[in-house]
Amino acid sequence: MRIVVANINPEFEDLIKDLEKEYPGQVLEISKKEELTFERLQSFNPDYIFFTHWSYMIKKDVFENFNCIVFHMTDLPYGRGGSPLQNLIVRGHKITKLSAIKVSEGLDEGDLFLKKDLSLEGSAREIFSRASKVASSMVKEIISEDLKAVPQEGDVTLFSRRKPNESDILSLKSLDVVNDYIRMLDADGYPHAFLETASLKLQFTEASLIDGKLVAKVEFSVKREG
Repeated sequence: MRIVVANINPEFEDLIKDLEKEYPGQVLEISKKEELTFERLQSFNPDYIFFTHWSYMIKKDVFENFNCIVFHMTDLPYGRGGSPLQNLIVRGHKITKLSAIKVSEGLDEGDLFLKKDLSLEGSAREIFSRASKVASSMVKEIISEDLKAVPQEGDVTLFSRRKPNESDILSLKSLDVVNDYIRMLDADGYPHAFLETASLKLQFTEASLIDGKLVAKVEFSVKREG
């Protein structure tokens, strides 16, 4: 059994380690888009390629020639599209599904292998770490049960990828909402929740609600001109 895991999120490293224990010497991790080439995959000859956290387009020669499965943090077909974690939290969701689907040409439109519950409590970093454990169990189930994908069912809801300027908390009026913004962006690679003055930018992480007040870590930086 040869397995490729395409992943760019450090919070999914536990999944990599778990699979390496389960399938010693048979797991190849790819963490850069330039490493995901048809030639390299053909040389490794994987039975499965799992995209656990991957933000890049997957080329047609890859998904048409290999058994490619991508994980998406919504109850598909609800929430197809970008920034699923943030889009779920701003809509008030407390729990979601982690969906494993066959990679297809249409974004998040592939046939479904499996879904598992995933809590959205805590920071983005904590949620991704939790998702890593859930994804690990799903990978093992897909392989051991030789699961077959079936078409998605239900009403389609599309999400748009959030832009960095949407992390601005200036207009927010509720401590609960501010807390949600800070925690949903509190992970490596995400534009942290921020406020700006005429000359400074304040970025917030590690938020918690304590006795009716919101406490968070703040980083000050001088705004770049232009």
